[in-house]
Amino acid sequence: MPSTPAAGSLRPVRTDVHILETSAGAVELTVRDHDRARPFLLLHGGGGVASMAGFAGLLAERTHSRVLLPTHPGFGGTPKPAGLTGVAALAQAYVALLDRLDLTDVTVIGNSFGGWLAAEIALLNSPRVSGVVAVDAIGIEVEGHPQADIRGLSLPEIQRLSFHDPRKAPQPPPAATQDPRTQPPAPGPSPDVQALVGYAGPAMADPSLAERLAKVAIPVHVVWGESDRIVTPGYGKAFAAAIPMSTFTLLPRTGHLPQVESPEELLGALLDLGNR
Repeated sequence: MPSTPAAGSLRPVRTDVHILETSAGAVELTVRDHDRARPFLLLHGGGGVASMAGFAGLLAERTHSRVLLPTHPGFGGTPKPAGLTGVAALAQAYVALLDRLDLTDVTVIGNSFGGWLAAEIALLNSPRVSGVVAVDAIGIEVEGHPQADIRGLSLPEIQRLSFHDPRKAPQPPPAATQDPRTQPPAPGPSPDVQALVGYAGPAMADPSLAERLAKVAIPVHVVWGESDRIVTPGYGKAFAAAIPMSTFTLLPRTGHLPQVESPEELLGALLDLGNR
C-alpha cells in the first residue's frame, strides 16, 4: 500500500498488510510502520489501535526508531480467522511477523490487553525479542486486587476508572457528526469488544499466566499508572513480582492509559530505564 507522510515528519509512515501462515491458519495483519532504525513493536489494548497511534509517532520522532503498530485481527474491521483464538495464538502470529520482517533486538511494548500479549510473546523465547514493556497489563489473577468489571458501565464511568483526569480522555464525535453507515445495525457489543473477548475470554484473565511468567527469560519493564482503577498498582506489583527479570515503575497522575494521558512521562520512563 502507498506510504503516507507522518504529521510533522519528513519520513514516511507506511501501512502494510502481511499474510502470515501460523498454527491457526493464515492470519492477515495490518501494520503501521514508522520505518527507522531500532525496532519497537507496539501492541494496543481494548481501546484499539487509536489508543497507541499518538504514542507510536512520539516514540518514532524522539528516538529515531522503527516503530511497528499493528491492528490485532478482528479490531477496526480487520479480518479475524476463526482458528485464531486465545492470546498465545495471537502472540505466535506476531513472532511470525518479526520473522517475516527479519527484525532483531525488538522491544515489545503493550498496554492493557496488549501487555498480556507482550508477556505471551516473551514466553515464546523468540531470539528476535530482547525486551518487553508491559504498561498497565491485564491477564493474571491477583487475590485482593480484582480487575474492575466494566460490563454495563457507561463511557463516563469507564473513563473515571481509566484516567487520573477524565477530562484528558478522548471524546467521541457528537452524534450529529457520526456517519450512520459506520454505526452497528443493532445494540450490542462492538466488533472490537467481541474481538477482545474472543482472545481474552469473558474474565479477561488466564489463571495459568502468573505461574507461567516465571519462565520469562528476558528483561521486562512493568509500568503502571498510579491512578489506574481498572487494574490497581497492587495488581501491577504482583504482575512484576511474577517475572524474574522485571523492573517496576509507578507513574504519578496517570491511569490505565499512560500513552494517552501522559505520553511524555511514559516515554521518559522508558528512556530512563534504557540509559541505566
